Amino acid sequence: MKQPQWFSLLGLAARARKLVTGEELVVKDIRKKNVHLVIVANDASDLTKKKLQDKCKFYNVTLKFVADRQELGMAIGKHERVVIGVTDQGFAQKLLSIL
Repeated sequence: MKQPQWFSLLGLAARARKLVTGEELVVKDIRKKNVHLVIVANDASDLTKKKLQDKCKFYNVTLKFVADRQELGMAIGKHERVVIGVTDQGFAQKLLSIL
């Protein structure tokens, strides 16, 4: 099965160390304005989704919902991930154009 294009690009960003994973770290970097795009798994809890939506709206950061936690983790070569923050503007713009 062929992977979607965003899947490969997210893996490339992970290898370039341009991602932050985990709810606490992503929220911390949103506050510091280091994150340009937040990607959340569709199967995240309602509380997590609401918290991230509110933070992203307040700090004017784009938020996208994709896949599930297993696919997000697999895309970056790690175990299950619910939240991923993209810290590079170029990767964020390209991912937005694909998503």
